[in-house]
Amino acid sequence: MKTAIVTDTNSGITAQMAREMGIYLIPMPFFIDGSTYYEGETCTPDFFFRHLKAKAEVSTSQPSPEVITSLWASLLETHDAVLHFPMTAGLSGSCETAKALAQEFDGRVLVVDDHRISVTLAQSIRNALTLLAQGKTAQEVRGILEAEKDASSIYIAVNTLEYLKKSGRVTAAGAAMAAVLHIKPVLQIQGGKLDAYKKVRGMLQAKKTLLDALRHDLATRFAGMKMAVFSGYSGADPDLGKAWQREVQAAFPDQLVELISLPLSICCHIGDGALGVACAKVW
Repeated sequence: MKTAIVTDTNSGITAQMAREMGIYLIPMPFFIDGSTYYEGETCTPDFFFRHLKAKAEVSTSQPSPEVITSLWASLLETHDAVLHFPMTAGLSGSCETAKALAQEFDGRVLVVDDHRISVTLAQSIRNALTLLAQGKTAQEVRGILEAEKDASSIYIAVNTLEYLKKSGRVTAAGAAMAAVLHIKPVLQIQGGKLDAYKKVRGMLQAKKTLLDALRHDLATRFAGMKMAVFSGYSGADPDLGKAWQREVQAAFPDQLVELISLPLSICCHIGDGALGVACAKVW
């Protein structure tokens, strides 16, 4: 069977990367002061963070059903099946929307809900390409990836609580106290949900916590598995990301640590200057 793979920019995959991988990418829409912009097209990181710092009203949205279904219909003219990879249902309604839309395509569109976002979602797509190249069907690929939905981990150290406060995840009093005490929360994405992991004093301690958390996961939960390791950052300054990548690489010298700029859907909530680490199973 000839299978097409579709995802969106919540995966951290850029248009150029999608072309190189041979997959199809939907840009995520954002509302900035009431106007609609599209990640990677009319909304670059520099544009996004400039408006975020200027206190613009920024919120996430979903691609329209028409955009999704028209792409699927076009691909099914030349492919037997479509594997669609949305962000985890635990963080967005886009997965459930895609599942509902797929019911109109007679089983030829398969939505993969494997609890992933950002680099771990991108790794799922790479795994899907590997499995398809091995001769697996679209149905088999979805089954394998969903069975391994817990074989990934993300930790993020947030530089400011301002945006988590705006989204209602942190109280105003809690954000003010954290600013006074220089508290940096470390968040985790496990099982498709964003939760608190630890609260530490200062970014140096936060970075140590990130590395320790990932090191513990690799030695315990994922012992014996082939895992990819990633570093990530939020903001328009690539030097911040490169410096952090060097620190993560030094902490995991046996791994080739990939660097990514965190997708804007996450940055809406964590703001500028956040750092992250992640790992995901490799096929």
